[in-house]
Amino acid sequence: MKKTIIFTVIAMCFAMVSVQANATTTKGEPLTSAKYFKVNSFCVSIALGDIETVQKLLALGEDVNQMSNGMTPAMYAAKYNRTEILKILINRGADLKQKSDKSMTALQYAKLHGAKDAAGIIKNALADLKKNK
Repeated sequence: MKKTIIFTVIAMCFAMVSVQANATTTKGEPLTSAKYFKVNSFCVSIALGDIETVQKLLALGEDVNQMSNGMTPAMYAAKYNRTEILKILINRGADLKQKSDKSMTALQYAKLHGAKDAAGIIKNALADLKKNK
């Protein structure tokens, strides 16, 4: 019993001790990192498949080609296979040829993530664009 109490107290002491480390450069300056991944609410709604919110945001004037975390809304729809939302974006003028920060198109995101339905929709839309030119 005494051993159990002693081990518990020691464990609690270790748990309560905190180490505070400050990263510095070779010159002694503080090292900072400011890389944040921030996705706007429009693209989050697309990723979640929330069609109602997407439609409301479009009605309020949301840009269908605005980049969020390096990707367009159509890329998010393609990545998450949100076919109904993708159709809405295409009808609203989404640029399917635009490239992300990783130099990928919406079609490439659809293929990469196995979103066959979204890939088919994008291929058809691109074919229609070609015909109309």
